[in-house]
Amino acid sequence: MHAPSSSPAATPAATETVPSAKGLPIALYALTVGAFGIGTTEFVIMGLLLQVAADLQVGLAAAGLLISGYALGVFVGAPVLTIATGRMPRKAVLVALMVIFTLGNIVCAIAPNYTVLMIARVITSLAHGTFFGVGAVVATGLVPADKKASAISIMFTGLTVATLLGVPAGAWLGLQYGWRSTFWAVSIIGLIATVVIATLVPKDKSKPEPVALRREIKAVVHPQVLLGLLMTVLGFAGVFTVYTFIQPILTSISGFSAAAVSPILLVFGGGMILGNLIGGRLADKRLAPALIGTLIALAIVLGVMTFALHHQLAAIAFVGLLGVAAFATVPPLQLWVLQKTDPAGQNLASSLNIGAFNLGNALGAWLGGAVIEHGPGLGAVTWVAALVTLSGLVLAVLAAKLDAPKRAAAIAADARVEGEAAAVCAAG
Repeated sequence: MHAPSSSPAATPAATETVPSAKGLPIALYALTVGAFGIGTTEFVIMGLLLQVAADLQVGLAAAGLLISGYALGVFVGAPVLTIATGRMPRKAVLVALMVIFTLGNIVCAIAPNYTVLMIARVITSLAHGTFFGVGAVVATGLVPADKKASAISIMFTGLTVATLLGVPAGAWLGLQYGWRSTFWAVSIIGLIATVVIATLVPKDKSKPEPVALRREIKAVVHPQVLLGLLMTVLGFAGVFTVYTFIQPILTSISGFSAAAVSPILLVFGGGMILGNLIGGRLADKRLAPALIGTLIALAIVLGVMTFALHHQLAAIAFVGLLGVAAFATVPPLQLWVLQKTDPAGQNLASSLNIGAFNLGNALGAWLGGAVIEHGPGLGAVTWVAALVTLSGLVLAVLAAKLDAPKRAAAIAADARVEGEAAAVCAAG
């Protein structure tokens, strides 16, 4: 992977062709469709909890566990399923995952009770981490070296659009026609994504060489990779410490009505899309500075948000800025883990990083709840979140310092090659 500030890492060829730098291949947008469906099914349940609880005759807390069960399924299932499919062609893996996703949502739609719905949610979550992990590797294999982070950001745009449009639309559909209709709609999206990926994503150049599990784990258990995974956990823990409780924050602190929250969250979703694209472009230019810079921006936004929330216009602006800053970190974090991993372990490392995002989500939700229930209270959630993100920033600075000698050696090697070429031209 190419990043002028970091040592290059070889990316295994994943597809038949690599397009020119002039444009991005349509296969990337096929991956985006799959990401949209998966993102929608993960978060749409938040807008259906009351209906699900009433229909299945369970408490609201039990209904909320459908979110936790999904997140933990992603965290555990991502590495397990990635290892299990390691010898399969990547395109076949992506198609199989979308089939699992579609079937899981169909079972959710027809679930007769809470237990079956929980099992179906967990089964569906198994496709999540591995899809984004393998999909990120496929995406980077579709483009030239200087477009790899942008390719990741295009795929993750499906997740941000799901938050912006898919989740509100699913919640509205569930309100109008019952919560099961939402899962039927997501099942249709899954079917479309399966067909689109099967049709548009190129076949692998060759079948992946069998890689011993010990070698995959060895490739991942590397200081830079582990630091990258921890950065992801802590960076996104800061985001979800706030985002999980954004509704009570906006109503209790900023003074908005409950009806105003949904339109404000559209501002957050728009910021996510913009931030994702910005983060991809920055990471393509200089990875380490992009990683550090986006984490600094996120920590600043979270910290200043503590004061902005007391003024409604400023609160709306900072909700949007939070979306920008949060998702600007995604492409650098994902590319860092991919770049620092030996090619033998890239699928596993990429999937683990998706699991790390979800672990950060769960950790942030827990921490925000602890601050509200046992700590300083709701008004302190934002600055506590900033401290969490700053801890991820400390790790990013440490990782960049550890990587500095390799970057210096790479720059020196490039200079020698250019000098030798100039000498040859002069002699000629």
